[in-house]
Amino acid sequence: MCGVAVRNSSTRKMSLRNSSQLALQLRSSAFFTTGLSGYHSSVSSRAAAVRGVALKATSSVNSRLFSTAYGKNLRLLIRNKSSFSHPNINREDGSAAHSYFHRSERRKSTLAACSTIADEASTSTSKCSESGTDTKKDIAKKKNSRGSKKEVSADVKEKKVSTKKKSTSAKTSKTAAKTTEKASAKQEEKKVDASKPKKGVGSSKEKKTVTRSKKPVKAKESAAIAAAEAKNCMKTTVDSSGSERRPLVPLYPPVAKSVVVVESATKAKVIQKYLGDMYEVLPSYGHVRDLAGRSKSVRPDDDFSMVWEVPTAAWTHLKSIKVALKGAENLILASDPDREGEAIAWHIKEMLEQQQDVLGSHVTVARVVFHEITEDAIKNALMSPRYIDMDLVNAYLARRSLDYLIGFGISPLLWRKLPGCQSAGRVQSAALALVCDRETEIERFSPQEYWTVDTEFKTQCSDSSKGLCLTSRIKLLNSKKLDQLSISSQEEARAIEKRIYSCQFEVRGVKRSKICKNPPMPYITSSLQQDAANKLHFGAGRTMKVAQKLYEGISLSSEQTTGLITYLRTDGFHISDGAAEDIRSLVKERYGKQYAPEDIRKYLNKVKNAQEAHEAIRPTSIRRLPSSLIGILDEDSLKLYTLIWRRTMACQMEASRTELIQVDISNPEGDMIFHSSASRLDFKGYQAVYEDTEASGSSESPEGEAAHQDNFEALSKLKMKDLASPVNVNLGQHFTKPPSRYSEGALIKKMEELGIGRPSTYASIMRVLQDRKYVTIKSRVLHPEFRGRMVSAFLSHLFSEIADYSFTANMETELDNVSAGSTEWKGLLTDYWERFSKYCTDASQWDVRKVERMLEEKFLPILFPDLDTDSRVCPSCSEGTLRFKVSRYGEGYFIGCDRHPKCKYIARTLSDEDDENETSEETPKSFEPRLLGVKPDTNEK
Repeated sequence: MCGVAVRNSSTRKMSLRNSSQLALQLRSSAFFTTGLSGYHSSVSSRAAAVRGVALKATSSVNSRLFSTAYGKNLRLLIRNKSSFSHPNINREDGSAAHSYFHRSERRKSTLAACSTIADEASTSTSKCSESGTDTKKDIAKKKNSRGSKKEVSADVKEKKVSTKKKSTSAKTSKTAAKTTEKASAKQEEKKVDASKPKKGVGSSKEKKTVTRSKKPVKAKESAAIAAAEAKNCMKTTVDSSGSERRPLVPLYPPVAKSVVVVESATKAKVIQKYLGDMYEVLPSYGHVRDLAGRSKSVRPDDDFSMVWEVPTAAWTHLKSIKVALKGAENLILASDPDREGEAIAWHIKEMLEQQQDVLGSHVTVARVVFHEITEDAIKNALMSPRYIDMDLVNAYLARRSLDYLIGFGISPLLWRKLPGCQSAGRVQSAALALVCDRETEIERFSPQEYWTVDTEFKTQCSDSSKGLCLTSRIKLLNSKKLDQLSISSQEEARAIEKRIYSCQFEVRGVKRSKICKNPPMPYITSSLQQDAANKLHFGAGRTMKVAQKLYEGISLSSEQTTGLITYLRTDGFHISDGAAEDIRSLVKERYGKQYAPEDIRKYLNKVKNAQEAHEAIRPTSIRRLPSSLIGILDEDSLKLYTLIWRRTMACQMEASRTELIQVDISNPEGDMIFHSSASRLDFKGYQAVYEDTEASGSSESPEGEAAHQDNFEALSKLKMKDLASPVNVNLGQHFTKPPSRYSEGALIKKMEELGIGRPSTYASIMRVLQDRKYVTIKSRVLHPEFRGRMVSAFLSHLFSEIADYSFTANMETELDNVSAGSTEWKGLLTDYWERFSKYCTDASQWDVRKVERMLEEKFLPILFPDLDTDSRVCPSCSEGTLRFKVSRYGEGYFIGCDRHPKCKYIARTLSDEDDENETSEETPKSFEPRLLGVKPDTNEK
């Protein structure tokens, strides 16, 4: 806190209250003690009644000694200029104004005016106290705005930055109004202060380092100056960190040379063609730096500072940007419009600022975002530049730090306790737990027997001489509704069969209805991956690779290179009004007005923790039909584009209508009822687009929605009281099935429902689980390996919070709060780290043998499927017991004697040998000699 205190003592002795306090000594009887607020930035004031004024502030930065000379002007003499680089401290020449010493609402003078002569101390103390209080919020905002950059970039050198005003336009206007109202009343009080130094008020300049000189301002001019400052502040904007900046001017049409930085070379080539010679578009090839791949790159004990590492290739890309900036006035950062893209832009800016004279006062750094790579979208984005959103950057830093701490906290424990288990991660571990838990459910599943009774009836319609045959299933027996497991044995089924043959039946009820099926929602990242897996048999990684190609741009024969779809990493279902109107217009042209709804369809997000920052995935031009791209796109790209085009068209079409008829046939008593139904498509609605072969080149049954019309005509002729005779009774034996294993698409859907992960992480999670050999894919289904199951069991036992599904989902919510600016990211990490470090400490105390016993108990039915505890005696030494053991020197796991090394008996190993043997047996078959052709010269095969 920054306080103001008056002391009786007139001594010149230095005052040091705590480690972060700066002592300032006046050469008169008054003295100051100040502390620069580095993290908490809180200011308060207190006053006494006699000589001397003391200012105090708590701080986490290193303290520096100052001395002040009281005179007509207050000067701070820096005794250690080389080690002190605070941007707001006044130098002896008065070049940089101290942010703590500025005008308050009550007093239009600086806090330096508090250093008065002894006989004026008592009258000025109360005003200084009020000024210190008003300064509190401004100091806090200023300190926090620089907190992320100074505390995160541990390897970045301290730089001198310009001092900027921290009051908003509204507050400044209020100050001006109050000052004008009280100027005449306080004119005499301010005559003494009029001779003291005042801060000059001028328009803020867009320079990296600005020097301002103190100018004496008379008390009579204070109201006019405040009004002018308010007018000037009205022209500024406030960024996410609270810092005031001038609004950026549109960067299109160009008025000077600009350098545009995007992520990929393909995207750079496409955008360069749109913008012309006044813009130079360069790729950064993703992140230009990342956390160093070693331990202690995130330091919780040092306020979560980070150690960044720049790959060798990134220096080349940064050098290209540096060379291009010579003679340029604008640096435009146009990375992807998500959290990662914002972080890439921030990294580039930080790295360029480290190099002297690269981003000088003449270079304006701007951030632009676009959701599709088309000429109009790019130019519109350049007309709406903004500054880097530090809330998004802080969310990235929090996620990156959290994943690093979990990975480097758990992974070394896995290496020591379970050799061969390579890593664990926050989202990766939750996904692995889903797969392993499903496998456990399958193993514990006990199938149940049940029977079905289907009967073929021959009916005699009242208006037809010919009988009709229909099949019905029993739904009511002895006046009780039957469920799936009601008929549990063959004896029960046979008894029902005899009763059916002995009864006469009649039509008891006929019900007609219409069912409307709404069109599907447009694609988001997860639903696109699921549909591509189900319909195209694409893995998540393959889907994202093809979609990235469609997004970055394809060279078309009839026009220049353009992006075919909008941004592919999204969880928002909304479509822009302009695009939706264009879709509805095309629907009317191709299918008729009855297929387009009266208004645009709006879709609400049902995804947990959805950010909805971007549009749904759609074609950039809906009039670019898939059939027009045949021969231009490769097979995979055309299939995926067709999938996206159909879904986008369908989402803005009318619902399909199906006519349903249901018939109940019962015995005269009414205690045995059979049910039969049939349907007929009445209006295609959105299904028309799936049958449009002219537009897409192929037809598709939309998600199995083809209407079943086999029995509709027969059932529609039946009327009440029509007689029905049983012709044949079919008894079917069935068994309940265990839950199915996850496919990639099903796992992504489940993760989405639980709020685990983000659209950009699904594909990478699938890849990591397979690369670590935790899961394998067989027949497009995920099977957990024993190694993966051990890791999941280890985490669930020793890191129960990490393995819990809700932990990862809640953490995603917290990260979204950081993105919104409602949660402080370091506070979030501190709260988590306190709990996680305790888990690590407890887990490190477990030795390998204790881990072996825990895993043996967990997987006893798998490790010893045919042996009980009494029959696990070692057959070699007859003294030991067969146990699950971990190899000390390799990646092996085996069943062996617990008297090792005295007895080296091994019953069996637990590895992938069986799978490898199966592969090796099949391998020669796949490499049998085949005739590929003959040599043209010798006709030799």
